[in-house]
Amino acid sequence: MDNREVKPGYVDERQKSHKIPISELKIGMFVSKLDRDWMDTPFLMQGFVVETLEDIDLVAQYSEYVWVDKLTVEWVPPQSRAVANMIKSASYKNKTEAKQEHAQALSTYKQARRLTKTLLDDLRFGTVIDTDQVKETVNDCVGSVLRNPDALIWMSRMRSEDEYTAEHCLNVCILAIAFGRHLGMSEADLHKVGICGLLHDVGKMRVPPEILNKPDKLTDKEFNIIKAHSIHGRNLLMSSSGLPDIAIDVAYSHHEKVDGSGYPRKLSAAGISEFARIITIVDAYDAMTAHRCYSRAKASTEALKIIFKDRGTHFDDRLALEFIKCVGLYPPGTLVELINGFIGIVLQTNQKFRHLPKIIIIKNLNGELKKEIILDLGDIENQKLDKTYLIKRALTDGEHGINLMDYKERGLGF
Repeated sequence: MDNREVKPGYVDERQKSHKIPISELKIGMFVSKLDRDWMDTPFLMQGFVVETLEDIDLVAQYSEYVWVDKLTVEWVPPQSRAVANMIKSASYKNKTEAKQEHAQALSTYKQARRLTKTLLDDLRFGTVIDTDQVKETVNDCVGSVLRNPDALIWMSRMRSEDEYTAEHCLNVCILAIAFGRHLGMSEADLHKVGICGLLHDVGKMRVPPEILNKPDKLTDKEFNIIKAHSIHGRNLLMSSSGLPDIAIDVAYSHHEKVDGSGYPRKLSAAGISEFARIITIVDAYDAMTAHRCYSRAKASTEALKIIFKDRGTHFDDRLALEFIKCVGLYPPGTLVELINGFIGIVLQTNQKFRHLPKIIIIKNLNGELKKEIILDLGDIENQKLDKTYLIKRALTDGEHGINLMDYKERGLGF
């Protein structure tokens, strides 16, 4: 019998997992199981690596014991490591409540959407990029996100399948700014990353619409034509004046993957800029959560799980994890079903309890509501609401006959 001693908190190599008290949890351990249901906690992934002392403190709020798995650590050469090790140059706090920002965000989004559509239409017909228009659009988005990102992110959930490319470009702009804010980018860099997001797909205006919007499977030739949009985008932006150079790089590189399997140049991690890595993640998330002519939308939680799974191969590992933290379990505008059968829309995130946002109840699967109700699910923690009000699952736009666009003009009764 092997009587080798195992250090407290570490896993015996002969065991798959090991139960430990919270007091023995350390940075670097992989938590595979809690002593309570994952649905009762703010953790998006059922299993995660402890990265900071704050992670340990958060686990301690919900559990006395956890199960940890043995981790195999693989050395990664410096040139391939994430560039997300940047030093935060700014720290932001919300200047307004989402309720106050909502009306202004609606106006900002409408104007930005109109300008973005005009910009892309002009490019389709051969007009040069109006850089002043681009900067005006991004400037308004940065201002709203700095005041409170929840309101504008909520607007980005409203989609029209017929206007996918324009809305996608604007949504990537908004989400990239919000992500940059989360990462602590300077305000100047927030404008740059917003421009990168807005213009990342301009090359698609050189792709024939019948291929771009084809609902059936693409042929190899058609897919190669689609992939050429990154080259078209680079060329379009190189012929425009007044734009940051990084926007050209991102248009060219946002389909590269850190494992070198992307296109058009099959760059490995070392050759992909930080901004391109950011836009790659945001681009994929927004595309996955949108209805398109050839695929139906995925719920936000499902899209984030795919990003988590593909980190280190498709996406930058650390930036992917930071993006998951930024978006959270249920971003504003998410359609959700509660355990008790209520259907609601997330209005505002809860920074302390990410699984308990403020929502508006709009439907009951067990019967129609006479009036919509606003609930702060954070009240579950102080027992003002019972646990049947916990979110059961995130839904996609259109489920149960509910379309978010129908609520766009109403402001959801803030």
